[in-house]
Amino acid sequence: MPNEVQNEKPQLTVAEFIEKSPAELEIKVLAGENDLGGKKIESERIQKLGLALAGFSRYVHSGRIQIVGQSEISYLQHLSENQKYEALGHLDFAAICCILITKNLNPPPELLKIAAEKHLPILQTPLVSSKTIGIVTNFLQEQLAPQMTIHGVLLGMYDIGVLIVGDSGIGKSECALDLISRGHLFVSDDAVNIRKIGKRLEGQSPDLTFEYIEIRGLGILNIRDLFGVSAVGKSKQIELCVELKKWSDVEEIERVGLEMKEEKIFGVKLPKVVLPVSSGRNLSTLVETAVRVHLLRRAGYDGARTLIEKHSKIVGGN
Repeated sequence: MPNEVQNEKPQLTVAEFIEKSPAELEIKVLAGENDLGGKKIESERIQKLGLALAGFSRYVHSGRIQIVGQSEISYLQHLSENQKYEALGHLDFAAICCILITKNLNPPPELLKIAAEKHLPILQTPLVSSKTIGIVTNFLQEQLAPQMTIHGVLLGMYDIGVLIVGDSGIGKSECALDLISRGHLFVSDDAVNIRKIGKRLEGQSPDLTFEYIEIRGLGILNIRDLFGVSAVGKSKQIELCVELKKWSDVEEIERVGLEMKEEKIFGVKLPKVVLPVSSGRNLSTLVETAVRVHLLRRAGYDGARTLIEKHSKIVGGN
């Protein structure tokens, strides 16, 4: 991928987690109010503390939210005070960013005391553990998704995100402007921020350049002002990459269309079409057609392969 910039791995402080988390979690802080900004969540994966309380402390991974539910609270309640301190002593508090207690359960006083000594935030939610785990995991997958910024244009065409890349000055923005005038959605010009969320790639515009496109000879244009609010989108899932290349730089020009190229971003394979650029070629029409061909192939129809099969039958019949 040309001109890509790998961003630092995202992190989230516990304070930011509380502020941004879905409202249905209704998170309350039971302990460690002064330490929320110093503890960082580094992984979308979360853990339950049951095994660690039983002595398997090596299973506690740094930077993960630790869930304490009914089973863990019941286990601690059946222990004597000394046994509780012993069980809690198995925990590596330096590795734990915070503990989230579900079902509005009341933690034992021993846990709150140790949390205050170790500067460990203790949080609480009314939701049951299974629902909490699902909501928190989905939320953290978006917040902690790996990111990169690449030089290109992102459009929404026929409900899919189309990433257009190519050398500077080759005509990406002009092509995008023509496609926007045909009713396609504008997402980003020049710089595209890409996040890997699960197995999908989400592209969006940097806040500074949202709604703006640069056209040589016209300058910087606001797409919303020109085409209306429905012409602009904040983000789009990327499903196809179109690379514009000078004709002289294309080593092998596709004539039949049997083989689809691929582009890898964060290990996710994107179908890619390479379009040679020369005077007289209508790039916007070619890009639009490339997207239609991709959608037909995804639906199971391949025009080039159908033609080859027909030809083979005719040759075989002779």
